[in-house]
Amino acid sequence: MIPFAKGHGLGNDYIVIDEQDLRAPLSVEAIARICDRNWGVGSDGILLLVPTPHADFGLRIFNPDGSEAEKSGNGLRIFAKYLWDHGRTKKPTFTVDTKGGLVECHCRVEGGRMGFVTVEMGRATFRAPEIPMNGPDRDVVGVPLQLGDGTTVSVTAVSVGNPHCVTFVDRLDEAECRRLGPLIENHPAFPNRTNVQFARAVARDLLDILIWERGAGYTLASGTSSCGAASAAVRNGLCAHGRVKVRMPGGELTIEVRPDWSLRLDGPVEEVYRGTLTAEFAASL
Repeated sequence: MIPFAKGHGLGNDYIVIDEQDLRAPLSVEAIARICDRNWGVGSDGILLLVPTPHADFGLRIFNPDGSEAEKSGNGLRIFAKYLWDHGRTKKPTFTVDTKGGLVECHCRVEGGRMGFVTVEMGRATFRAPEIPMNGPDRDVVGVPLQLGDGTTVSVTAVSVGNPHCVTFVDRLDEAECRRLGPLIENHPAFPNRTNVQFARAVARDLLDILIWERGAGYTLASGTSSCGAASAAVRNGLCAHGRVKVRMPGGELTIEVRPDWSLRLDGPVEEVYRGTLTAEFAASL
């Protein structure tokens, strides 16, 4: 039997598992089965607690299709709450080693409950090789991208530890997000695929976005997508440096975009339930 916890950040849900409770490494097929909402537990991904010499805790992040993500803002908040609520840490501030770099989490504890986490997310970069994006070494800001169906969109590509592609629109349309999202995600310009955001700047400190997440599809909310979109909005002069509120279908996050392009994410988190994968189910993986 494999114990797990399930939490969400604004409707973006993840399962947390300790690698020490696994008999064997999770295969792509096992990850997809666990994340399936009909045949498994159901989630937008798996957060795997792993040992690391580089930080207080190590984290591997897996998408529902079995691929591995570098970083997740919502995932990090869920992971931080798991560590606090399950007694893995007594310090409200600690470091987490991810594939996308080292981050610092700060848990806000009020009235004996921890439901809000601040994450230092590292720095944004728009340089093509660092995203990565094929083509010349340049800042990818307002660049035309022709899609497989003949549509051309203007994009700003940015890495916040994982790749993002932001296109600014006058009106957000979920159907367009679902139609164009996979075309951008799998565009040959992005060798590791990319997360996709459709964004509309409402004010100098307010941004509305829709998200097509790499390996997961249409998503209610995303921490790194909020970071990527806020950074792109500031880089394009649509928002100002400082605190930018990002609104998504699942709710709001606040991203602080500093002049050196370092990022801080603030947002709520909730644990939904704890359980175990049965021996029978685990054996079938």
